[in-house]
Amino acid sequence: MASIGQIVEKTPGPEVLARARQRASLVPDCMVEAKRIANTVIAGWHGRRKRGIGENFWQFRPYAEGESLSRIDWRRSARDDHTYVRDREWEAAHTIWLWADLSPSMMFKSSLSPVSKESRALVLMLALAEILARSGERIGCPGIMEPVSARNAAERLAAALMHAPMTGGLPETNMIKGASDIVLIGDFLDDAASVMERISPLARRGLRGHVVEIADPAEETFPYSGRTEFSDPETGEKLVSGRAETIKQDYTRAYFARRDALGSALRRMGWNFVFHRTDHLASEALVTMHMYLSGSPAGAVGGGRT
Repeated sequence: MASIGQIVEKTPGPEVLARARQRASLVPDCMVEAKRIANTVIAGWHGRRKRGIGENFWQFRPYAEGESLSRIDWRRSARDDHTYVRDREWEAAHTIWLWADLSPSMMFKSSLSPVSKESRALVLMLALAEILARSGERIGCPGIMEPVSARNAAERLAAALMHAPMTGGLPETNMIKGASDIVLIGDFLDDAASVMERISPLARRGLRGHVVEIADPAEETFPYSGRTEFSDPETGEKLVSGRAETIKQDYTRAYFARRDALGSALRRMGWNFVFHRTDHLASEALVTMHMYLSGSPAGAVGGGRT
């Protein structure tokens, strides 16, 4: 997204074709990293399983008066003095839409971080797709890939991303029908009110939302002093400060106020907000998103100040 006071060190201004080629070369490595990270948390993932119509065994439970006798499991009931019913697992897959901001501001990488914001966003999105696909969920990406329920959904999403157009702002969501979850990953550096103006209609349509804000450590700590040139990768505008350290206090005050306002507004709306810094482990944010998507109590946030 377009940044407010975005700090950029040697951020290139590539043409659209060169930008697309750069992302295409990045995706395969992100897919490998996503699988590695997914495997570190997959043991604790139990999907969103529940009782319902299906073929797979779910649980035994006591027979309730009025239920069909055909549902009684006589073999299990013969073990003691109680009558038990065999429940099956609900097999209808849920649809979860995953989206990552791939606009120029996400290319930022300072000397304090091992990866760019774009790289981390792609890894998190693909790792989520990998875990959700193993749980039998339908995975889609607005404007890039229709929902699919397949073990190779993450690979299919990675292939679609390699040929996807550049994106900015928030995705087009008219194709999303019915109640679904949507995970939005980006830097969200626009004014909080502007971001909420675009997100609020999604909540009114019944979408359950999860927002992951990705930040470079330099954006949070402002480690600059002396004569420094700042450039906005979205507009190309530049700002030269003779003594950068003199604006640090005002910058950090505005930066954290924006994040706090966005997080508070999302939570009031019933959505989840996760903050993640690129110098922290990607698995931290992934575990937090796992908790939210599996229905665990809210309260955990990934890496850094919220």
